[in-house]
Amino acid sequence: MKVTLFLLLGLLAGTLSGLIGIGGATIIIPVLVLIFGFSQHTAQGTTLALMVPPIGLLAAWTYYKAGFVDLKIAAFVCIGFFIGGLIGAKFALGISETILKKLFGAVLLLVSLRMILGK
Repeated sequence: MKVTLFLLLGLLAGTLSGLIGIGGATIIIPVLVLIFGFSQHTAQGTTLALMVPPIGLLAAWTYYKAGFVDLKIAAFVCIGFFIGGLIGAKFALGISETILKKLFGAVLLLVSLRMILGK
């Protein structure tokens, strides 16, 4: 039963990712924590593990064919993300579950407000 729910979660996150460019952090992590009872650390680690295979490849290819991908910028961000992910993961492992949840929620809230208010 849980396998089906995890597949549905992936389908939802993948659909939303292709539609509006969101997925791991904004959909999968909260669902793993709030519905499946994962710790914040485990939800984040599991979601990062999802990114190891090129999960966005088909969606990115669709955008690329439509002329909406800048490969040069994507490459630079990818390099930074690769290094930054290691730094962030090491930092996250050193802080408490409570602080990590609050930090995660605050980042989502700030990003949401900026997007909604258009600033």
